[in-house]
Amino acid sequence: MDVLVLIGRILFALVFLYSAVGHLTQHRQLGAYAAAKGVPAAEAATVLSGVLLLLGGLSVALGVWADLGALLIAAFLFPTALVMHAFWKETDPQARQTEQISFLKGIALGGAALVMCAFFAYAAHDLGLTLTGPLLSMG
Repeated sequence: MDVLVLIGRILFALVFLYSAVGHLTQHRQLGAYAAAKGVPAAEAATVLSGVLLLLGGLSVALGVWADLGALLIAAFLFPTALVMHAFWKETDPQARQTEQISFLKGIALGGAALVMCAFFAYAAHDLGLTLTGPLLSMG
């Protein structure tokens, strides 16, 4: 089971690590997009979100306080879904559908991150292949 959890952690974290690189290396372009969506201090917010994604992704992938890393990912995903993918504001049907799909993916991944946080807080002491135990404790 330890190997399955490790593979799952790495696969889950990859999308956020990839996104982190994009946020940090293309912060001007992504900041302009965020500004168009109404995000205040958009370029700084883009860099901050890149740092959250990087720390959260590394934490989950490496098993270093993976519960906290999963919370960082959730802390990015829920506000991002609400602000950047506000499908209810779109008037064009195709844009509305695209944003709705992105919104639903974001909140689904956020939910998975919360489950992962609880999983590690509850059972991480029994898991192998992590570098640290959980920061939080539920069990």
